[in-house]
Amino acid sequence: MATSEYLDELEQKKRASTAQLLFRAARLLNEWALATVRKETRNPNIRAAHTSLLPHLGFHGTRLTELAEKLGVSKQAAFQLVEELEAQGMVEKIDDPADGRAKLIRFSKRGERALLDGLRVLGEIERTLAAAIGRERFEALHEALLALMPVLEAAETGREKSEPVRAVGAKTKRKAKR
Repeated sequence: MATSEYLDELEQKKRASTAQLLFRAARLLNEWALATVRKETRNPNIRAAHTSLLPHLGFHGTRLTELAEKLGVSKQAAFQLVEELEAQGMVEKIDDPADGRAKLIRFSKRGERALLDGLRVLGEIERTLAAAIGRERFEALHEALLALMPVLEAAETGREKSEPVRAVGAKTKRKAKR
């Protein structure tokens, strides 16, 4: 059983970790957005597992095996999520023009409209957050996250970045190659 000293140390380390704060903030933001979308659309069936799949869907379609790989789940688990989203009218399955045996999953027309609704909800939440911490701090957060995206995307694909990514607006001196 964890002691109070251990729990205190754990909490201190979590608060000191920017990555941990990002994880927690992302979870809380996702829960807030989902609750708002559920209320506004009267769709109690949309879950965090569904929203984790949505960013991986290409508008021309994505194969189930690719979705499963990107989500880090089995093909069966990804299939279940796709089935649930299809039942809600958010996605549709189409034949893969490159392989008639395979199917692609893409947003339905309803799903495309729902994406715009979701982005509107996120915009409302962002305005609330900006009012809470100040527009300047919120914009600085946005810029810092934009600067981190290439690093995180490179790590996701296993590529090494040849040059360090710098913050937007930061000035650096390039060393001449010899």
